[in-house]
Amino acid sequence: MDKRTNGRSPSSSAKTGFVLDALEQAIHARKPGEKLIHHSDRGRQYLSIKYTNRLKEIGADPSVGSVGDSYDNALAETVIGLYKTELIHPMGSWKSIAQLEWETFKWVDWFNNRRLLARVGDTPQKEAEENEYENMKNLDKVA
Repeated sequence: MDKRTNGRSPSSSAKTGFVLDALEQAIHARKPGEKLIHHSDRGRQYLSIKYTNRLKEIGADPSVGSVGDSYDNALAETVIGLYKTELIHPMGSWKSIAQLEWETFKWVDWFNNRRLLARVGDTPQKEAEENEYENMKNLDKVA
């Protein structure tokens, strides 16, 4: 299962356009034919007709979490929390949206490709995912 961040689009406003940008990035980052689950918080921009129609077009499922269930969307909330703690808050204020976009791009690249995760044997998420897919292929050959 892919736990990487596949789409990102920082914005100074909560408009639908920026979530659609992130969704399009995720669509293009995934292999064709794979099921996509779009994890997000419960922001109003995720209720827009354009957003929900685009999810239907691509056969993706939204995951926004249930009220009162802290585990329902824990992965998305954890990544958002780490992003804010490790990148957003330490910087204080940003010079421009372009700077924020660039730093976000670099952080997501590091998070997906170089950050060591104890739960997968102190390997980066991308490497752990590739190992998992390879193991699944080998199991299919044996079965």
